[in-house]
Amino acid sequence: MKTFLILGAGTGGTMVANKMVHELDPQEWKIIIVDQFESHYYQPGFLFIPFGIYNPADVTKRKRDFIPPQVEFVISDIEVIEPDQNRVRLAKENRVINYDYLVISTGCKIHPEETEGMVDGGGWRENIFDFYTIEGAAALNRFLKFWKGGRLVLNVAEMPIKCPVAPLEFLFLADWYFTQRGIRDKVEIVYATPLPGAFTKPRASSILGDMLERKGINLVADFNIGSVDAGANKIASYDETEIDYDLLVTVPTNMGSGVIQRSEMGDDLNFVPVNKHTLQSDQWENIWVIGDAGNAPTSKAGSVAHFMLDVIIENILRHMEGLNPLPKFDGHANCYIESGFEKGILIDFNYDVEPLPGKFPLPGLGPFSLLQETAANHWGKMAFRWIYWNILLKGGEMPFESQMSMAGKWA
Repeated sequence: MKTFLILGAGTGGTMVANKMVHELDPQEWKIIIVDQFESHYYQPGFLFIPFGIYNPADVTKRKRDFIPPQVEFVISDIEVIEPDQNRVRLAKENRVINYDYLVISTGCKIHPEETEGMVDGGGWRENIFDFYTIEGAAALNRFLKFWKGGRLVLNVAEMPIKCPVAPLEFLFLADWYFTQRGIRDKVEIVYATPLPGAFTKPRASSILGDMLERKGINLVADFNIGSVDAGANKIASYDETEIDYDLLVTVPTNMGSGVIQRSEMGDDLNFVPVNKHTLQSDQWENIWVIGDAGNAPTSKAGSVAHFMLDVIIENILRHMEGLNPLPKFDGHANCYIESGFEKGILIDFNYDVEPLPGKFPLPGLGPFSLLQETAANHWGKMAFRWIYWNILLKGGEMPFESQMSMAGKWA
């Protein structure tokens, strides 16, 4: 009996399990998926929790409910991967799993401790919050309910981060939220980013570049945070530029799973090096990486994991038949940007093509508009939670290909 092992039962791992259960003969193959947690989170929903649009129950379900019954689901910490021996050591009962094929879908997590003073300076979860965890988003919701105003600073520590547009969405929703509460004139909103601007792609910047200014959000570009002084309510960059805050919302350093570091399989941020077009490990030919765990230079977002899915499944099956993997993943990413006041923006791009205006998914018809702020885009984002739980996680088909199409785009 051969073993197909998946590490991580998040978006990517769950989709792979649902696909491979239909591809592998159960008389020849055993499929195992390992994760340390029981709960599955719809992570794009974290953004809405601070503003009371969602609550934690709206974005939480049991992982078991989305994993096929034919797949063995193991709840355990992963001690170490030993790729040269084709085995994984688990913490639970000191179990060792020998595998023939391995898919790594261990994701990435925030590490606020990487910034001096962020968590050990006395302000963590008092007036310093993240919204990239369910705990952080819920704590920020409790804080905002009673906040009377002041200077809100949103800072991105460094790139890459999970869902690169999420900080912008937070800013736009904050503008809406404080307007709804009647205290927008009492809140100064500042965006401090290590990037040279809010929108870094030329076409997107030319069309959307004035959005922050129109919404009264101050931009501090090229700000590389070095430390937090929680006592003085200041953040400082490496070049000693300081920004005062009353409320600091941080997007901390994002890093791959600790097991990747322990297994000595990753780069400096614990992301597994892969071929960016085949998604095969650079070093081990029977190891494949989906989603945020790899170092493919595309967005770390759920839509990307979905676009990776068919490519990685086809390439694994080809490899099992002794064929070379096909370089079919083009870095396709598709992101709704919630812009507040029941409107949103949609962007669609890949490794080589920047976001362009147009219509999606039906050329000329939409119903969604690329690089335009519309109500339809907002409702598309809100509807995506149902699509995620009921179609995507289960490996269902969507009405577009993994590769980005130029149809309907205005180049």
